[in-house]
Amino acid sequence: MSGAAIETARLGFRYGDRVALDDVTFRVEAGKIHGLLGPNGGGKTTLFRILCTLQRPAAGWARVFGMDVAAEPDAVRRSIGVVFQASSLDRKLTSFENLLHQGRLYGMRGRALREKAAEALERVGLADRAGDRVETLSGGQQRRVEVAKGLLHSPRLLLLDEPSTGLDPGGRRDLWQYLTHLRGTSGVTVLVTTHLLEEAERCDRLGILDRGKLVAEGTPEELKKRIGGDVIVLGARDPETLSRLVRERFALEAAPVDSTVRIERERGHEFIAQLVEAFPGQIDSVTVSKPTLEDVFIHQTGHRFWSGGE
Repeated sequence: MSGAAIETARLGFRYGDRVALDDVTFRVEAGKIHGLLGPNGGGKTTLFRILCTLQRPAAGWARVFGMDVAAEPDAVRRSIGVVFQASSLDRKLTSFENLLHQGRLYGMRGRALREKAAEALERVGLADRAGDRVETLSGGQQRRVEVAKGLLHSPRLLLLDEPSTGLDPGGRRDLWQYLTHLRGTSGVTVLVTTHLLEEAERCDRLGILDRGKLVAEGTPEELKKRIGGDVIVLGARDPETLSRLVRERFALEAAPVDSTVRIERERGHEFIAQLVEAFPGQIDSVTVSKPTLEDVFIHQTGHRFWSGGE
């Protein structure tokens, strides 16, 4: 598949005085796994609800396979499958029965529905658990039943809101292995919202949201390469003063972040000795590392990932 599965332009939304989305423009290529990463309160869920046609944008526009989500919501809904953060499964019903009820909401009936339900469970690797009550399944298996519900009507786009919520590391790994398999075998486009940095690393492409703004976009590797070399973090009792002194002495950017000073520099391990020698008694600890997605977030926003949310 090629072309755009999702396009937005200058998308905006408010809850009273609070800005939830601010001039958000991005594109999701068909056949890819695209992530939206951000802390709670960053705007991910609002954007997700607009793409699901559950909310109308207050400004700008969003299109799914060329269809406007506000003007053509019924057509958009036929093209998308949705897995919400909160479970929508009836735990007392079997996996198969949950899918039958979902199919009837789409007007599916009889033999065709039963065949589709069986096929969907086969696709998520749960054909052998079709007759088991949902309450007997593991968290990862239940999440896969949710995905099967989203895929039942053969959508071209699968939207997942925080899909790993409530899963242990093993269940999270299994879910992502399946999503990667799904992308590779069926060409379904997947859009995932997440606040988990390790989950964001698995996406083909990523948008980072903070306080309603799209602050960065690219592949995970592209985003990390924007950092200027290694990341040096200095523990200090007076990070504001130490930041100023580092800037004055070495003519490079040094930013106070909480109780630390953060510096980006090539060959950071060679620079540490100069720092310690230049500021004796002012540095409590030193770490140096390769850039992570959290470093990208700090670089773009000036604050830590978890300090910007609600």
